[in-house]
Amino acid sequence: MEAIVCSDLVKKFGSLVAVNGLDLHVARGECFGLLGPNGAGKTTTIEILEGLQKPEGGSVSLFGKSWDRDERALREIIGISLQETKLNEKLTVLETVRLFRSFYKSGRPPETLLDQLSLTEKKDARVGKLSGGQRQRLAVACALVGNPEILFLDEPTTGLDPQSRLELWEQVMSFKKAGGTILLTTHYMDEAERLCDRIAIVDHGKLIALGTPTELIATLQAANVIEFASEPEMTEAEAEAIPGVTGVHRRGPNLSLNVDSLAETVPALLSTIERNSAKLVNLSTHRATLEDVFVSLTGRELREG
Repeated sequence: MEAIVCSDLVKKFGSLVAVNGLDLHVARGECFGLLGPNGAGKTTTIEILEGLQKPEGGSVSLFGKSWDRDERALREIIGISLQETKLNEKLTVLETVRLFRSFYKSGRPPETLLDQLSLTEKKDARVGKLSGGQRQRLAVACALVGNPEILFLDEPTTGLDPQSRLELWEQVMSFKKAGGTILLTTHYMDEAERLCDRIAIVDHGKLIALGTPTELIATLQAANVIEFASEPEMTEAEAEAIPGVTGVHRRGPNLSLNVDSLAETVPALLSTIERNSAKLVNLSTHRATLEDVFVSLTGRELREG
């Protein structure tokens, strides 16, 4: 049985269609990534799956259960870490996790979780005194304390330092290794590539791409990306005519070229710039990434509003 299924999901806010006929299937034991720019419908979708929002159309099931019929049972098997979690600032860290543990019939020892998330030293500190990163780790501890079968993580590492991010990644991978299912939204491409078995890219409430990180990157039909800017600017049509270029996208002041062979295309690009009596302002190259896939599909950066 699949862990999460949503079919033809629709959610509107007045005249705004936030989710527009979305279909998702998440396997048991899978870490599934939901990516997209701000306003693409990611958070609305995850809130519907969590039972926090009701859709106008479509259906949702978690392990074959629905929020209409099985809300109490579903609350026992999910853990949620929201983009921004409001906690009682007068409680201590340990009191907060113990409070969340009391909501479930069974769960994990709060002290163990605090140790795993590097919060033991802060266990007696008031929530209101925590840094943003510490609050984020506390929210994840509250999500895990009920020992859920499905873990919803909405941008869980925002504001975390690199060490805390790695520790949280370890917790996610341990949860998955133990058989748990994860639905993750993130703006960090290295995070998605490291943690996710499959990724869905959404924009304007619709699914526009689905696959493993490797499969999605392969859709670029290019191993490398060249980014450059020139004065005067080169047109996209001129860039498309350069040998070895398989795709062209504008990224701010730069043009982004999908290419297979840097050895073939970089000299051809420089020759074109010289032939046009233009000046090269900057040039960089990198291996094709998930972010390049996103820009090629939507023409927008991941963090763009």
